[in-house]
Amino acid sequence: MSDHPVTEPNLPASPCCSPNTPNTPNTPNTPGPARGEDEALAVRAFWKRLGLPGLVDVHTHFMPERVLDKVWAYFDSAGPLTGMAWPITYREEEGRRLALLREFGVQHFTSMLYPHKPGMAEWLNGWAADFAARTTGCLRTATLYPEQGVERYVRDAVESGARVFKSHVQVGAYDPNDALLDPVWGLLAEARVPVVMHCGSGPAPGKHTGPEPVGRLLARHPRLPLIVAHMGMPEYTDFLDLAERHEEVRLDTTMAFTDFSERLSPFPAAARARLADLGDRVLLGTDFPNIPYPYIHQLRSLERLELGDDWLRAVCHGNAAALFSLEP
Repeated sequence: MSDHPVTEPNLPASPCCSPNTPNTPNTPNTPGPARGEDEALAVRAFWKRLGLPGLVDVHTHFMPERVLDKVWAYFDSAGPLTGMAWPITYREEEGRRLALLREFGVQHFTSMLYPHKPGMAEWLNGWAADFAARTTGCLRTATLYPEQGVERYVRDAVESGARVFKSHVQVGAYDPNDALLDPVWGLLAEARVPVVMHCGSGPAPGKHTGPEPVGRLLARHPRLPLIVAHMGMPEYTDFLDLAERHEEVRLDTTMAFTDFSERLSPFPAAARARLADLGDRVLLGTDFPNIPYPYIHQLRSLERLELGDDWLRAVCHGNAAALFSLEP
């Protein structure tokens, strides 16, 4: 970790930091929460049927409690980046959220976190390093922002053990081709550290979301291990195109194929065969705990694609285990 002191920045009201409001009821037609022991049994039955030792979830959120509270408040307020009621199914304290993942049999997971302004990323990276050090199964996660010093603190994070980075183009409102980030992408490509990037235009478009900025980025850094969050929702086919052209591009399943997302941004049925062809580069992601339905629903949504058990085994464990060199 960097020798620079880690201090908490001021967090004024913003897209991820607005005043707290009461939770919003479940949206109509969204599967209600199946909580407690029955849900854990259902999740475990899913991966045991496949003969897996458990799940690897590359898109879960853990962050400082004060920051997470403000993220939840933004979802509660149906802000412009969501624009709809978005109940948080797993609104629990940190220890309980970790216990739930363990009850589900999630062997490895991430602590996706992201800044929305300069001066936050390095502080968040310090917190994430401490969290990973005290949390068995957490793939140490880091983040970045186009600002002075970004190359230094990204290098510090990589050299001290970061396994995966999160880039949120929508919330951060930055172009991934910003000149300040160019050496960072080269560094991560050289170090073989994957980046989970929210770059699709869902649930609401941003100034720099969509496949075009990512295409330009990959033209310069074709070896960057990029994981496109949410399957690139709603530009699914465009991001499938990028994955077919670039061997180091992968996609995570976060919220894709669920009833909630299918009502808003349905995955094109004609593209389902392409998912099968890219079966070695699709990774399980869920957005736990910030999801408006039970965890098991994401798994069942993958199952009902009917792409076969081998595909499910690769997506839910094997692909991430290979990417992160996880022990059996």
